[in-house]
Amino acid sequence: MNAEQAALNIAERLLDPGRVVTTAPAYGVATLADGLPGTALLHARLSAVDPIFARAANAHWGAAADHAASAPAQGPGVYGAIGGLSASLILGSAYLPDPEITATATARSVRWLSARAVDIAAIHAEAVNFAGSGTSWHIYDTISGLAGIGRVLLAALVDGHASAEPGLVAALTAMTTLLTDHGEPLPGWWVPTERHPAVVTARLDSSGAADTGLAHGVAGPLALLSIAHSAGHTVAGQETAIRDTVIWLDRWRVDDHGWPDHATGRELTDGATPTRHGRRTAWCYGAPGIARSQLHAARALDDDALAETARADLAWLGAQHAAWDAEGPTLCHGYAGVLRCTTGVDRDMAEHAAYQLTLSLDRERPFLVAHVEHGNSHDNPGFLTGAAGVALTLSELAEISARSTTTPWDALLLIA
Repeated sequence: MNAEQAALNIAERLLDPGRVVTTAPAYGVATLADGLPGTALLHARLSAVDPIFARAANAHWGAAADHAASAPAQGPGVYGAIGGLSASLILGSAYLPDPEITATATARSVRWLSARAVDIAAIHAEAVNFAGSGTSWHIYDTISGLAGIGRVLLAALVDGHASAEPGLVAALTAMTTLLTDHGEPLPGWWVPTERHPAVVTARLDSSGAADTGLAHGVAGPLALLSIAHSAGHTVAGQETAIRDTVIWLDRWRVDDHGWPDHATGRELTDGATPTRHGRRTAWCYGAPGIARSQLHAARALDDDALAETARADLAWLGAQHAAWDAEGPTLCHGYAGVLRCTTGVDRDMAEHAAYQLTLSLDRERPFLVAHVEHGNSHDNPGFLTGAAGVALTLSELAEISARSTTTPWDALLLIA
């Protein structure tokens, strides 16, 4: 089965929103990460192929809206429920043959997301003024914070939604403050242990952590500031913050071609270079995501040396196929994410990721692929850890025709 056949086959198996509701994790039915907003985005992307996909996209958005109000995992960012539906509409509607069908809902989504960004930025500013150092993922990261929200608002503004501007300015201002080096050992995105999600705290040092990766670390805000800068949207100090972050990432390398997933508070204070590696070969953490963020920064700063360093990191990792730690086919920490990060950047790495991705296809699985987490397989339908994200990646690999858009779907990953 080739990439085009696989993408369309997965989408066909996901046509019924009821099937997504019954197979998605119960906490994630209404979220972009795991449920209906992600499958709606897939169908919107494929809507130029057959009208059935345009109808499916609208059906999935409608079902997502029905479930969002009572969703147990709302989430504060664009991978949650209401934020996820908003992001899916903003990016997905542009793929439809007639985007006017969803124009009212999309405009409402932009206003909601912009107001959300303003609120989060205000919370951050108040915390900086009164609580001193330390923040949380929910303030800044790609999944639940302003890096992801800001990228979607930039897409909305480029598409002519003026109501996106207050939220985008708020996000850029907050992230500029967060990333600027103020001479303190603990950077603005350092998170005390108790402010990490409960599933993370058990394996963290008591001194907290400043994460590196594109999902939950500094590479996410760096990508947002850099992409916005290149698009002509800047606030005071933004370029300085980009430069400071590039220097920080270079300082905290474990070796010539990799990073720890975080630096502990003790290491940051003592200046001790970590000797451990985190996940090395994924979108969420490791060289693929961080290098993509550095390439955005290199473009913003017109820094050819930085771009060359990022490409060299990928070339080195691409040659270590046997040592890759990508797990399964999906976007978050699997081969689809590696493929999207390296497409157009490192041919050998992208080709190997594409090979591994197509190798994972299994006609016996409900959606042809399974998400793999710590060696366990799950038949998830959604975007970040499921079949929809894989099908979207296969759609790009196969170059399946789509309506031209100003911002492609993988802006949600801060790749575009």
